[in-house]
Parts: sequence; structure tokens; C-alpha cells
Amino acid sequence: MKKLVAAMLALVFAGMLIAGCGSGDRKKIVVGLDDNFPPMGFRDDNHNITGFDVDMAKEAFQRLDLAVEFKPIDWGSKEAELSGKRVDVLWNGLTITEKRRENILFTKAYMENRQIIVVAAGSPVKTKADLAGRVVGAQEGSSSIDAIEKDAATLATFKELKTFGDNVAALMDLKTGRLDAVVVDEVVGRYYIAKKPGEYAILTENFGSEEYGVGMRKDDTELLNKLQQALDEMKQDGTAAKISRQWFGEDIVK
Repeated sequence: MKKLVAAMLALVFAGMLIAGCGSGDRKKIVVGLDDNFPPMGFRDDNHNITGFDVDMAKEAFQRLDLAVEFKPIDWGSKEAELSGKRVDVLWNGLTITEKRRENILFTKAYMENRQIIVVAAGSPVKTKADLAGRVVGAQEGSSSIDAIEKDAATLATFKELKTFGDNVAALMDLKTGRLDAVVVDEVVGRYYIAKKPGEYAILTENFGSEEYGVGMRKDDTELLNKLQQALDEMKQDGTAAKISRQWFGEDIVK
């Protein structure tokens, strides 16, 4: 009898532990990001992680009374990091796509972005058609790759599509002439170009527009609902616009 009672108590205690691990009792959120993706998320001169998305995440989770940790990850393995529960949220210029929706739960879009084509100043490349026979670069695992692959006709004309671990490396190869063009998120490309006046140019044509959202695990619906409410409130009370103006000089929040 004592053994039976002990066993029942053990089951009850185990159930309490499981219940206590629900998302509603979560105290901290781990945000996965590419820490070389300015101005969305990157390291400043003091090696601290900063950026537009970082400021947005800090504000949103503060409103939810949740501590936040920013964890740099291999962006090409972001879905594995999320599903493996090494991070709770992907928040770093993450493009919403139907393919990603299969494995990721997204908030509503909070920003629109284009996939621009960057070339060196004075380059003979003026249009997408001029990319024929050229070497084009993009970040591995990025939505830039997805956008290029969607335009199969143009991709087929490339001499090579070369991938890089980050956009900085791609733009450096463009500057040295090892690439003829780089396809990159507009918010990132314009940030770098503004820092290097006269070195780069942006083509009028692009590889399409996209929307950014915050991603989490498919079963994390409670967190999604709470985070979406916080984002909606930030937009309504002007906080999101204020953060946007600090980083972009204008309100570009969707």
C-alpha cells in the first residue's frame, strides 16, 4: 500500500513538473540571429549585439515580462536551431515564405523589403539581363538565394552563383572584382552602401519584394499570440515607429 501511494505521489509530482514547463511559465526567450546582418542585428564596435530587430525584440519581450537572450547562430541552419530548441525565436530579417511556413510559425509581417542588385561603381552591369555570363554572390541560406532561384530564366544565364557565409564577405569580393554583382536585402545593402559612398551602385531592377516576420516553432501558438499583441501595441502607440526612425531615418514598419 505504501508503495502504491508513493508511486501515485511520484506521478502527481511529475505532472506538476510538466505543467510548470508550459510556455505560459516561460521566464526567458532565446532569440536566434545572424550577428553580421546590419542594421537588423550585428555587433557594434564594443562587440555588443545591436540593431533594429534587436531593439524591437527587447521592447516586445519587456512588455511580456520575459528576459531575452540573443544567440548568434549559423543562419543557414536556422530551422534546425529552432526545431532543436536551441533557440525559441528567429528574429533577424526573416523572410516569410510558403516553404518556411511548413516548419515555422510566423507573426504578421512587420516590414517589407526588396532583394536589390548591388554592383561596383562604374560597372557595365546596368540591368538584370547584363548579369548573363557573370559571377553573382549572395548569402548562403538567405532569402536572396530563394529570390534568385525563383527567377530561373535569369539564374540560368549566370556564369556562377556563389554563396557566402555573410553579406560582408560577398560585398568585399564585389569590391575586389571577384564578383560582378551581389543580391542582398535592401535594408542591409543600403546600410553598407551609405558607409562606403562612391564604391557601389544599385540597379533599378531587383529580384522582387518580400516581407519580414518573427518565426517560432509550429506548436508555440501561445507565444505567437502574446508576441503579436505586443507588436500590435508597439505599432499603435508609436514605439515601433520611433525605433524605425532611429535606425532608418523614417518609419518603415509595415
